[in-house]
Amino acid sequence: MKKPDNKPACPNFSSGPCAKRPGWSVTALKGACIGRSHRSGPGKAKLKAVIDLHRELLNIPEGYFVGIVPASDTGAVEMALWSLLGERGVDVLAWESFSTGWMKDIKDHIKPKDLRVFEAGYGAIPDLSEVDTDRDVVFVWNGTTSGVRVPHTNWIKADRRGLTICDATSAVFAYEMAWDKLDVVTWSWQKVLGGEAAHGMIVLSPRAVERLENYTPDRAMPKIFSLTKKGKLNKGIFEGATINTPSMLAVEDCIDALKWVSSIGGVSATVARCKANLSVIETWVEKTDWVDFLPLTDDIRSRTSVCLNIVDPWFTALSDEKKAQAFNFMIKALDDEGVAYDIKNYRDAPMGLRIWAGATVEEADLKALMPWLDWAFSKMKKSV
Repeated sequence: MKKPDNKPACPNFSSGPCAKRPGWSVTALKGACIGRSHRSGPGKAKLKAVIDLHRELLNIPEGYFVGIVPASDTGAVEMALWSLLGERGVDVLAWESFSTGWMKDIKDHIKPKDLRVFEAGYGAIPDLSEVDTDRDVVFVWNGTTSGVRVPHTNWIKADRRGLTICDATSAVFAYEMAWDKLDVVTWSWQKVLGGEAAHGMIVLSPRAVERLENYTPDRAMPKIFSLTKKGKLNKGIFEGATINTPSMLAVEDCIDALKWVSSIGGVSATVARCKANLSVIETWVEKTDWVDFLPLTDDIRSRTSVCLNIVDPWFTALSDEKKAQAFNFMIKALDDEGVAYDIKNYRDAPMGLRIWAGATVEEADLKALMPWLDWAFSKMKKSV
């Protein structure tokens, strides 16, 4: 196959940290509060700006608390699990590597007395009708390593007695979040915003705050996970007084990303960009016989972390060793040409492609990429 002429202007299709917003340059950080304490007046104002912009752009309801926490989305999820679980039975959903990680942490370390686990393999999702939201429920909105998302929130009762704890790191700014169905929501700046890693966000509903202030877990609580102080919610976390020292460069970068979201029309615009990006890949997959989506049905197909399987009979007939050799050749060919970086599947996932199609990725770059994937596949067939 002839090598395509047109290359993506930005070849960064990593699923985290993700591509920066269009037009970004390091000059976006020139207003950073560097060399100053994050607890100084200007430092706290920057952190509070991140909180306030998130609240405004995401239409987070009055009465919900929005905070910045350490250790990215992972830290935010662990904070919620260690601080809240144990008051009642827990249902945990696991269908890819990160949700499976939360399940193992809950099962092996937090050890609630009444735990139910609902599992599904890569490309599938558990039967949501079996979940009981009068129990606490832990789930991911969008499984970054499988490209599988929850199709809706109809399975979550409005009058539930349990808490819903949602890892939404690849979903916030890509979907309209159903805040009334969610009690704890976590994400990081490095996904749909295209920000930097190491900092997480956590949103608590009034019901989650009530649990925090009326239930004390029977386990040691590391300082970095503690959301309360003297039995009450530590409101400082939700006003810009973070538990540990944040990077003020990363904070400035996050503010820049949030201002970009505002400038293009808010969440409705970022959602539309993600939908358009997925549509590019769907159109290509529909006419391409050597590849298919990893998710089994289109209603659970992610519009951000798009995961693809190589289904060509020639490839599937290869030994595992030959598959790995051929696939790595394909990935390297794309990297060497400077057209696609970091699109190899997550290490625990089935062998295949994972292309980030979040809001900071340009539709034109994905259109330019698709012919290169065909070229790389044809080149791979000749390599083995």
